[in-house]
Amino acid sequence: QSSLLLLLCLLAAIHLGKLLLQQQQRRRQGQRRAPPGPFPWPLIGNAAQLGSAPHLSFARLASTYGAVFQLRLGRWPVVVLNGERAIRQALVRQGAAFAGRRLLERHLVGEARALVALLVRGSAGGAFLDPSRVLVVAVANVMSALCFGRRYSHGDGEFLRLVGRNEQFGRAVGAGSLVDALPWLQRFPSPVRAAYRAFRDLNRDFYGFVRGKFLQHQRSLRPGAAPRDMMDAFIRLQREQPRLQLEHVPATVTDIFGASQDTLSTALQWLLIFLIRYPNVQAKMQEEVDRIVGRDRLPCAEDQPHLPYIMAFLYESMRFSSFVPVTIPHATTTNTFIMGYLIPKDTVIFVNQWSVNHDPAKWSNPEDFDPTRFLDENGFINKDLTSSVMIFSLGKRRCIGEELSKVQLFLFTSILVHQCNFTANPNEDPKMDFTYGLTIKPKPFTLNVTLRDTMDLLDQAVQRLQAEKAAN
Repeated sequence: QSSLLLLLCLLAAIHLGKLLLQQQQRRRQGQRRAPPGPFPWPLIGNAAQLGSAPHLSFARLASTYGAVFQLRLGRWPVVVLNGERAIRQALVRQGAAFAGRRLLERHLVGEARALVALLVRGSAGGAFLDPSRVLVVAVANVMSALCFGRRYSHGDGEFLRLVGRNEQFGRAVGAGSLVDALPWLQRFPSPVRAAYRAFRDLNRDFYGFVRGKFLQHQRSLRPGAAPRDMMDAFIRLQREQPRLQLEHVPATVTDIFGASQDTLSTALQWLLIFLIRYPNVQAKMQEEVDRIVGRDRLPCAEDQPHLPYIMAFLYESMRFSSFVPVTIPHATTTNTFIMGYLIPKDTVIFVNQWSVNHDPAKWSNPEDFDPTRFLDENGFINKDLTSSVMIFSLGKRRCIGEELSKVQLFLFTSILVHQCNFTANPNEDPKMDFTYGLTIKPKPFTLNVTLRDTMDLLDQAVQRLQAEKAAN
């Protein structure tokens, strides 16, 4: 015990000495002050203060230290940005320093038809089902069709194993980030080490799946033929522009396929939970889509400008859930200043998007779910407000799939409310709890889904789109 106490005292003395040295260096820099922040503990820094919901911890710390503050995760300094002013200044005005429809509709309508059939079948006899698995497979199938030109059956064993690990990946990402900051955790048996190894294995398996598709495309792509999918397009681009190295193609498609699979399926889970928690909102959406689209066809992408309440529902769902609360970390590529604070080169930056979406200075009653906040006095979408919702980051590292994601969410949502009624399970707690990983996911819930009419429109749309594909 005395040896352990001596070791801890020595570590504390070294740590205190480093802090005093850093403070002395900051004084020499005069006006070039570092952001404030809480006291970091030896070895772990401030990691223990983040808890299970870092975005909420960041918001609480911002109320004490301001919109820009500094933490230490292990030995690494991390600057956290909160609020729209600080984030826009960093990611838009100083973007360089922070740099370090038809095809889609065809795939999506086919998948929406399969999704509705599965949800209705699982709800037969007044049953309640957990929609999370079928949503993950539906989104993964749309992206698989776009990336690889192939749709899988919801019963395909290989595909189910791959997408079934989606939730594991989200949970493991947090452990992977913690091991990045505290690498010595890998040396000790712990849940963190086990999760980190799972994260590493999941990455390897996922990349192996995509690389297999890449090799198939390389062999089958005919010179001069039109690209069949995104993989073909990247392979052709590499042949025309050798600066894109061939080995980077499967990694790029892995990022696109993997990231969209988790974020979009999570978004759809939140959309469904809002539909069942707020039946009056669901009824207004159905009234609008019936009035504008009618009952003799399905909604399509061209209907989007004419369905403002549905778009307001989507933006309010993104704002309220903030399902990507903190962006994937950025890093400064040069010394820079944010709101008067010096941010040295190679500093890790955490962007707390949740703080923007729940800022009471911008949003009236931010903890209330109210789609009408995005409508102006004439019932049209308020584009100034929609641009303030932060879910896809900003600047040069803005999510390249933002527009694709919004179109998918619009099509899935408008088709689902056009075709179905969604009812909450009265035996479940209406409180909307969440789990934290790569995204914020709602805690498991069940619902009942019934058809408003028949499956005829979905069947006819799929047959028509398949005929168009065959004709091309």
